[in-house]
Amino acid sequence: MEQIFIVMLIALGILALIDLTVGVSNDAVNFLNSGIGSKALSFKTIMIVASLGILVGAIFSGGMMEIARSGIFVPSMFSFNDVMVIFLAVMITDVLLLDVFNSLGLPTSTTVSIVFELLGAAVCLGIMKIVMNDDSWSTLPNYINTKKATEIVVSILLSVILSFTLGTLVQYISRFIFTFQVERKLKYFGAIFGGIAISAISFFILVKGLKGSSFLSKENSVWIDNNQLLILVGSFVFWTLFSQLLMSFFKVNILRTIIVIGTFALALAFAGNDLVNFIGVPIAAVQSFELFQQSGQAADTFMMGQLAEDSVVAPFYFLLLAGAVMVYTLWTSKKARNVIETEVSLARQSSDSADEKFAPNLLSKAIVRSMVILGGVVNYFLPKSWQIQMDKRFEKPIFIAKDNNDEEPAFDMLRASVNLMVASILISIGTSMKLPLSTTYVTFMVAMGTSFADRAWDRDSAVYRVAGVFNVIGGWFVTAIVAFISSFVIAYILYVGEVYALVAMLILVGILLYKSNRKYNKKEKEKVSKYNKIDTVTIQEVASESSAQIAKVVITVNELYTKIIDSVALQDHAELKACRKRLKQLEKEVDSLRGNVYFFIKNLDETSVGASKFYVITLGYLQDIIKSMMHIAQNSFSHVDNNHKKLKFNQVRDLKLIDNKLHDLFATMEIVFSEGKFDQIAEVLKSKSDITQAIDRLIQKQIVRIRTTETSPKNSKLYFSILFETDDLIKAALGLLELFEEFNIEQKKTL
Repeated sequence: MEQIFIVMLIALGILALIDLTVGVSNDAVNFLNSGIGSKALSFKTIMIVASLGILVGAIFSGGMMEIARSGIFVPSMFSFNDVMVIFLAVMITDVLLLDVFNSLGLPTSTTVSIVFELLGAAVCLGIMKIVMNDDSWSTLPNYINTKKATEIVVSILLSVILSFTLGTLVQYISRFIFTFQVERKLKYFGAIFGGIAISAISFFILVKGLKGSSFLSKENSVWIDNNQLLILVGSFVFWTLFSQLLMSFFKVNILRTIIVIGTFALALAFAGNDLVNFIGVPIAAVQSFELFQQSGQAADTFMMGQLAEDSVVAPFYFLLLAGAVMVYTLWTSKKARNVIETEVSLARQSSDSADEKFAPNLLSKAIVRSMVILGGVVNYFLPKSWQIQMDKRFEKPIFIAKDNNDEEPAFDMLRASVNLMVASILISIGTSMKLPLSTTYVTFMVAMGTSFADRAWDRDSAVYRVAGVFNVIGGWFVTAIVAFISSFVIAYILYVGEVYALVAMLILVGILLYKSNRKYNKKEKEKVSKYNKIDTVTIQEVASESSAQIAKVVITVNELYTKIIDSVALQDHAELKACRKRLKQLEKEVDSLRGNVYFFIKNLDETSVGASKFYVITLGYLQDIIKSMMHIAQNSFSHVDNNHKKLKFNQVRDLKLIDNKLHDLFATMEIVFSEGKFDQIAEVLKSKSDITQAIDRLIQKQIVRIRTTETSPKNSKLYFSILFETDDLIKAALGLLELFEEFNIEQKKTL
């Protein structure tokens, strides 16, 4: 009988390793966001600092492991067999849930996920025991630690509101004092700011990072509790003098020092306290198995009351191994960088790109519109001189790149320091008040508050950023609901199906993770292959880059046009839907290029105006081509989707005639633009009247059919729409050829 539990422990061990990787991918944003976004240090240096913090935090961990053993459910109410089912259900759910959020690039709370997974599985087993024992439903609370679950829900609201508000206030005051001329103002206020920030962060290390750890004695923890004010005052005096020393004698930028210490502190706290979210359950399972072996009782009768005792501690080698896995994942996980990108993009100072990660929604539009109206009312009553002075203090200097590879930081080091300082203060206060504040919630909402105060959300970006914040917050609440329901269902399946269900579940997890990673890698490859913003200055370079983009569009359009015509003829609903989806993606990519035209033109020198005009016209033609294709695809899909009559044989034959002519034209264009053979354009343009006249003849034929034999108005509507949009499509394609023909002639004149 014990063999099955050994198999369970092995499965839990494997799930723990997987959970560590997906968990670090999600939570890495908490301690890397400020360092990476501000570019205070190189990426490698920030990663080394974070890795050291994780290792130290993992070694000092252990004091929070009781949440997995007894923080949510009451062990004495469950048998050994019951708790093993709970632990397995929790780990399976956690791995799948976190992987989904990582793939979407959304930061969520591993604390909330593990708590609600434990709650869901425990409630399921509690209900099963009530039903099987024919007990009263009023006994269900006896199985659950309802107080802890309530605290978690309250902490979500506290984290969101308090973090955003305090982050906004502190950043506004800091920016008002330092302005964006930070280097100049640091001479006067840098030491005091450094004293406050480093004191807050070091106190955070003591209270959140080390308190309750397996290496800190109970006497030391009590002393820290009783002398918090003394520690804070002493730290402020010491760090202020230390900051002044660094600035005066060693010429060190104190903000960079704050970011290094803050990154280390948050990484340490993450590993020291959040490690329970990943390995707390497997460690609790191992400890449960040891207690079960010592008891000599049956798995269904041995109750796990001993699991709640303080004498049960996590083995040191487990913590060290977990720390090593977390560091390895931090350096290798692509999904971690995807989550970091989400927070950095929402917090970046300037709208330096037309691309926004999130689409606006009704709520974000309403909030932004309300804030604009409120701002107008406030400005009406404020003296004009005050407004001018305030605007000057928030005036951002123009970024001057040192070379082509030099990119502007998402935000400056002052904001990064405030992010780390405020997050440290809030988490320290929450911990001292026994409130289970989520590190993810606090760090994310502080970052959003500081970006809002820094006027990073301007009229061009606010609606997207606000929508992004609500998407992430919504994801947090979804985490709790999905974690509870999924864990409840999986626990029921495992309890009823026993070993067969366990094997099936593990196979399912493997398949889902494989598919998830495969899908994610495919998306990443698509990102790489997307049309990139032009980083060129001469018209020759623009023509060369544009040719490559045109060739990609032409290849795709040529393929999809044929598929659409064939699918309309065969009434292939699925293929038409797939064509429409691909065209929407293509439209989005080209639209992104048009959105970046402003930044492209702005960065050109005076001698390259011709290049910008050439590029704008090229993109206009590309957009016209895709717009015509979108109309063809949409009209064809709607016709088939509404189950209208098929096109007649003569109509399909006529459309295939146009398809063949269009195929020849696009095949030639592909060669011209992919290989740069612009001398062939003149020959192509000679035959342009052939295809346009063919479309005119088919339109006339359909008119005759309507007056004689045609009986379906829906067929006529679709047929005409395809022909008219094809005519527009050809005109746009020929326009591109004529544009490059003129360019080719001009180039020959200059030689």
